Amino acid sequence: MLDQGAPAQNQIPAAPASQGVAARLMRRKPVELLVAEGGQGEGGQLRRSLGLWQLTMISIGATLGTGIFVVLGDAVPKAGPAVTLAFVLAGLTALFSALSYAELAGSIPVAGSSYSYAYATMGELVAWVCGWCLVLEYGVSVAAVAVGWGEYLNELLDGTIGVTIPASLSSAPGEGGIVNLPALIVVLLAMAFLLGGARESARANTIMVCVKIAALVLFCAIGFMGFKSGNYADFMPLGMTGVSAAGASLFFSYIGFDAASTAGEEARDPKRDLPRAIMLSLIIVTALYVLVAGVAVGAWNWKKFDGSEAALAAIMTDVSGQTFWGTLLALGAVISIASVVLTVLYGQTRILFAMSRDGLVPKALGKIHPKTGAPRLNTVIVSLFCGVLAAFIPLGKLVDATSIGTLFAFGLVNIAVIVLRYKRPELERTFKVPFGPVLPVLGFLFCAYNMFSLDTVTWVVFGFWMAAGLVFYFLYGYRRARLATGEGLAVTVEK
Repeated sequence: MLDQGAPAQNQIPAAPASQGVAARLMRRKPVELLVAEGGQGEGGQLRRSLGLWQLTMISIGATLGTGIFVVLGDAVPKAGPAVTLAFVLAGLTALFSALSYAELAGSIPVAGSSYSYAYATMGELVAWVCGWCLVLEYGVSVAAVAVGWGEYLNELLDGTIGVTIPASLSSAPGEGGIVNLPALIVVLLAMAFLLGGARESARANTIMVCVKIAALVLFCAIGFMGFKSGNYADFMPLGMTGVSAAGASLFFSYIGFDAASTAGEEARDPKRDLPRAIMLSLIIVTALYVLVAGVAVGAWNWKKFDGSEAALAAIMTDVSGQTFWGTLLALGAVISIASVVLTVLYGQTRILFAMSRDGLVPKALGKIHPKTGAPRLNTVIVSLFCGVLAAFIPLGKLVDATSIGTLFAFGLVNIAVIVLRYKRPELERTFKVPFGPVLPVLGFLFCAYNMFSLDTVTWVVFGFWMAAGLVFYFLYGYRRARLATGEGLAVTVEK
């Protein structure tokens, strides 16, 4: 129970002025305070309206579609037919981290996802770094997915009315265009749904998830008719190096399975439903990814893949000899990619909401609209930021930058599980990662392995992003954090 003014049983004091810099950087936010504040925002409260079904659909909506509809065309030239193995490698990395997410989501059911978990276990500076990575993960992945949406929209328009959006208005400046207008439009449409509130957004997302699953099942049925076993004759033409490089890029495909954890303060029974939603969504998504990738390479020789985001639609047209099936898949892709934009954008707004409540970013980002229960200003600002990125930055540059931010955040989650078990063994856990610390350690090592498989340019971009984040933290968050000022830090811990 949270009490913002009156004395409480356990008062969390502000950091004393005499405390050293290192100690202040390591200040942790108690789990009880994190949970007690659940749903509280500036001027309002988030509404608990999401059950297991909606939470699972949020995770599937944020994950399924990105890797298959958008990134597969880039990954196959790196790994050849072994792209299926690359999906498994990326899936294993996600699985270990998903287990850790499930344990923490059941123990600390709050909106901040891995940012909040890090704040409770490893201290403020690590939490800030993790949150800054999540801004990169969620915000930039929205832009990257929106870029791929435009190409499938052109496929759909060409197959239905015989026209396409001119390249100057459907490509970023680095790809020969002026602005990617479709990418901007889909982000703004997602923003409109989110401004209506979490329940309304979840309903729209559930419909879109059902459409995308149906589209992928249809692809498998059509693609299997053109399956040629000879396409697998040289399974790993570029060796394990190629598989590793493809796996690191394809990890982008698993970004979003943790989206349910950002809904911790809008779930009706978060301790029970969050772990289940995370694991269910990852199992469903991985099975579909491997199945679709296997059929795609079996139907098309891997050398035909040229980096096109609309590879699946092209395969269906080629195999069937009719443009109708490719057009139908393009329709499914347009709807499914839109659901990724919607749900990942949702996750980004809730993470910034949690960071705002802690004082690390401006309070305005945590203000709740009384009618819809949504952080309205937060949603508008994040949407415009992502829309501008999508309109002016090429897809390839965004994907790897997103992957490295995600891997870093996931690595921290695996560490957080171990730290919380050591520091708070008595804490209630509705799910526990099996085999003690072994699987979280493996999760961390898998994340590190995939990070080091990314190219030097990606690391340079990541370094600049981290440097910018640290500058912002020391100029703003370090002194304004609620753990520094003591503002409203009163919590009664119920025994």
